[in-house]
Amino acid sequence: MNENEFWSIIALLDWGKSGKDDAVIEPVVAALAEQNIDVIKQFDEILAEKLHALDTEAHAREIGEEAYRGPDEYFSPDWFLYVRCCVVANGREAYAQVLANPQDMPKDMEFEAILYVAANAYERKTGKEYDHVPAVDYETFQNRIGWKQ
Repeated sequence: MNENEFWSIIALLDWGKSGKDDAVIEPVVAALAEQNIDVIKQFDEILAEKLHALDTEAHAREIGEEAYRGPDEYFSPDWFLYVRCCVVANGREAYAQVLANPQDMPKDMEFEAILYVAANAYERKTGKEYDHVPAVDYETFQNRIGWKQ
């Protein structure tokens, strides 16, 4: 899977079913489940890379009410991950815009469901549990350059 194919798959998200995350991701899960296992894993790898790239302090400071305000203030690493998911789910152009301009991060919005697309597609295809771990860690604070740790 290449970058163009990744974004073509993301474009299948059915926003007409907003509010029902499983329904929104269903077209993506279905399309990936028709691919071979390597393609499912490649999708997961690219998603992880995109989420990792957005894992910066500058982006974390722009997510609305739950924004990062410093090491001594409450901050939810999980919420920040889910907001980054929302960026990717909004497509290539939105992703590029937000990556270059942290102030354009969605405010008080999330889309955690995109994290489960590869696992759901794999399980649908094979009937087995998905155990692939992407090479890049997308959890919050793992982009050392973005957090200058």
